[in-house]
Amino acid sequence: MSMYAEIVEARAAPRYRLHLRFADGVEGEVDVAELIPFDGVFAAFKTPGFFEQVRVDETWGTVCWPGDLDLAPEPLYDRIVGREPMVTAAVP
Repeated sequence: MSMYAEIVEARAAPRYRLHLRFADGVEGEVDVAELIPFDGVFAAFKTPGFFEQVRVDETWGTVCWPGDLDLAPEPLYDRIVGREPMVTAAVP
């Protein structure tokens, strides 16, 4: 993983936003609802209190939730620094 996108701090903010700080000092908020649909495995975000259980996986530098649910740091970083994130959907 590239060091620039390693997340070192994460906390939930209202309305499905995450406040993130990266290893290189970049910090800001991301509206997760703008990046991914809350269906499939991400439907869990609709469960009251689930989104707020966010934590940083220190091994991988990602944000994660119970049940091995996680988000890659690169699109989150890109959104904070003003680049359009490249998001790819899994094909069944």
